[in-house]
Amino acid sequence: MKPRLLALASLVSFLASCGSSPKPPEKKATARVVVEETPPPMNRLVFGGDVMLSRHVYEKFNAAKDPALPFRKIADFFKSADLAFINLESPFSDKGRPPLKGMVFKAPPESVEGLKLAGIDVVSTANNHTRDQHEYGILYTLDHLEKNGIAAAGTGKDEAAARRGVVIERNGVKFGFLAYTYDQRNGNHPNDDNRINGLDIVRLREDVADIRKRSNVTIVSMHAGVEYANEPHPSQQQFARAAIEANATLVIGHHPHVAQPCEAYRTGVICYSLGNLVFDQTAPGTNDGLVVEAEFKGFSLRKLRTHKIKIVDTQPVLVPKK
Repeated sequence: MKPRLLALASLVSFLASCGSSPKPPEKKATARVVVEETPPPMNRLVFGGDVMLSRHVYEKFNAAKDPALPFRKIADFFKSADLAFINLESPFSDKGRPPLKGMVFKAPPESVEGLKLAGIDVVSTANNHTRDQHEYGILYTLDHLEKNGIAAAGTGKDEAAARRGVVIERNGVKFGFLAYTYDQRNGNHPNDDNRINGLDIVRLREDVADIRKRSNVTIVSMHAGVEYANEPHPSQQQFARAAIEANATLVIGHHPHVAQPCEAYRTGVICYSLGNLVFDQTAPGTNDGLVVEAEFKGFSLRKLRTHKIKIVDTQPVLVPKK
């Protein structure tokens, strides 16, 4: 045997004697982990305009013995939403009968059944008719809504509560609602009541900053503008744009009783007036309102649609799209 081969044979023999014969390396099993991201939650919000449950509206549902009558033809659309909102233009009161004429409104307690039928979750109670039934009406309305599972924004049992707004969670997203009115006296009161939010931009900024600490999305309700005007007044634009600049996502307006345009502004959307939803007016345009449908993906507003409604004998109906 040649010396080189002998050396190799001796090495193999030595390793064998030590029990250390070389083994092929083992293959380690590797687990494949698939990480699936949870898609952000989707929420659909629906907004309606002015709702007045007095005068001829009251006469109609009282004669029919159906306090939910005004909402029967549109209830399903609102109830299908994750959150539904309207402006309550008439305070509730259990004192006396609702007036059949005039500009001082009062809704009977049983008319809350219409809001419940439509699945209304939150209302603005900040408008020029908030004090039509005086202090009793303010507090009774807040209590009556709470007992029926409906949140109120814009008024409170004290100033701090009014400014705090309300936060409602849907599908893991917290929606914060604030509401403000251009006027609360309506020609009937000499002074303002600090339990009702007025159009104060400094306070608006503070309120938005506060509610953003407790919510993911901020929505501002604005009762302002010139009645029966088809375009927003500069005061509406100034207040609404200040809300978006303060990081509100959506501003919903009412009071003119007719529909006004929506506009994209910076990172938000403003709908200056939705007009009437339930009312008994006869002036041109007052029976042609808007309902806004807003779709949120997580915390982001992804889509906004407007739907025309027609009030037929105090009952709103959706106008089919052509």
